[in-house]
Amino acid sequence: MPFMVYLDQDHLVCLKWGFDNLQGNIVFKLVVNTTGWVSFGMSPNGGMKGSDIVIGGLGPSGSYFSDRYATGNTMPLVDAQQSYTLLSLTESEGQTLMTFQRSIQACDDKDFHITDEPIKLIYAYGTTDEISYHGARRGTKEVNLLNFKIRTSLPNLNYLSATVENITVPPIHTYYHCKVMKFPKLNTKHHIYQIEPVIEHHDIVHHMLLYSCPSFVTQTSDNPCYIGSMEDACFGVVAAWAVGGEVFEFPENAGIPIGGGDSDTYYRLEVHYNNPNLATGRIDNSGLRLYYTSQLRQHDVGIMTTGVVPFDHIQYNIPPKAPQFHTYGLCNTSLFSQLVSPVPDLHMFAVMLHTHLAGRKVRVAHYRNGKQIDFLGLDDNYNFKIQQIISSGNIKTIKQGDEIAVECTYNTVDRTRVTEMGLATTDEMCLAFLFYYPAIKITSCISHPNTMFLSNSSPQMSGETTNQDEIAEYQSLVNALPQIELISDDDHNFRSYVNGTIREMMKTPTVTCQNNNSSSRLHAPWILSPAGVMLLLLWIVIM
Repeated sequence: MPFMVYLDQDHLVCLKWGFDNLQGNIVFKLVVNTTGWVSFGMSPNGGMKGSDIVIGGLGPSGSYFSDRYATGNTMPLVDAQQSYTLLSLTESEGQTLMTFQRSIQACDDKDFHITDEPIKLIYAYGTTDEISYHGARRGTKEVNLLNFKIRTSLPNLNYLSATVENITVPPIHTYYHCKVMKFPKLNTKHHIYQIEPVIEHHDIVHHMLLYSCPSFVTQTSDNPCYIGSMEDACFGVVAAWAVGGEVFEFPENAGIPIGGGDSDTYYRLEVHYNNPNLATGRIDNSGLRLYYTSQLRQHDVGIMTTGVVPFDHIQYNIPPKAPQFHTYGLCNTSLFSQLVSPVPDLHMFAVMLHTHLAGRKVRVAHYRNGKQIDFLGLDDNYNFKIQQIISSGNIKTIKQGDEIAVECTYNTVDRTRVTEMGLATTDEMCLAFLFYYPAIKITSCISHPNTMFLSNSSPQMSGETTNQDEIAEYQSLVNALPQIELISDDDHNFRSYVNGTIREMMKTPTVTCQNNNSSSRLHAPWILSPAGVMLLLLWIVIM
């Protein structure tokens, strides 16, 4: 399983877990240094009351396991709807190993709803299979199950600083500032293992991207972005942060390469300021810290930009008064071989989804041989104010020839004019940054519908219609347009394909909650001695 944490300081209680997608199941493996009963739960506050708990063990008569809930500091009650399924329960070398699963979505009002926020996990265990008061053999630890961030403790906290310095944010709604810099020289290759945002003004800093520059960019600069200078060619994403994001640490076997042969590379820090109140006199020094180590990891990490990017001279308008409007960005990995040879399997471990204010949902579909096999990213409740790098739960493998489609859903019912695809916060974007290894030279794989086939004077393109039937017709027309697909590499080389097609995307998986009765369980029913029954009734838990 991809994630692991010790729930206690003595490393006697270990929890491992993994999941495929946020609408599916989550699998837990609890390993405890005991041959008695073990329990694990999720609590609203770290105590017993309101907790969702499982208890199990391997006794003389076989395995036992049940889904329970706690109403206070007393024996947890058996849940009428058994939402957890036991997968295996064994004892080995003085340890009890209990593997079980449940749906991430809560199945009944006694189940704890797992979200991408930190959850207080609780545990307890005994020394025998007669369940009784646990004494000191219990504890609490706060863990983010769906967005777990591994923390590495290294003796030398070396970092590179990529920050703007004393930038005066102008009194305009949207401002992009770019600083091209060169890091101190590292003579040998190192790995960046952690990215930490340094935000001075959380109310106006919207997002930050650190790009590597192609070899022909050889000068530093510090000025507004996208003014037609050479630095506009810097588009190899090295680090990303957006509002609501936190520190991100890479898996223990992977890191972003820096130094050695790349010591002469220049980098561009792009900071997007969102200043809706048109405040004056705001001085900012925000940026990113890149923690690095000389202890090289197994894999070099790459970050690939996918989705929809604005094209010059090609309009892409989202109509007003639309409760749901979809945009699509395509990536056909068969184009990679035109710039990279050979093309290895890419192992994706995290994704960052990005839209602006009208975004409501983002889905990243994965196709193989023309059929969708998975979602690489999925957020049906997208929140503009919480844009984090989300771990994938399980490693997703992208093979040469696979296709990727990024779908963004917007709500513009409160708007009276068209929304353009563009840089401003009031414009829209549709992006998915894929974190993967091993790194290849491809930096972006994006597309744009060829709207030149549509009339710019049409009511839908100009935003003159609020008729829902006409908006639906416009959606169908845009979806049927050929997609201009474009890939680029870190040397600013491009390849394109002008006849991309939007494939059908499956519905978001939904949760089917099933009552697990004795005939469908993978374990024996509870079998307790009379003494055990009495202990069950007398178990008083003091947390």
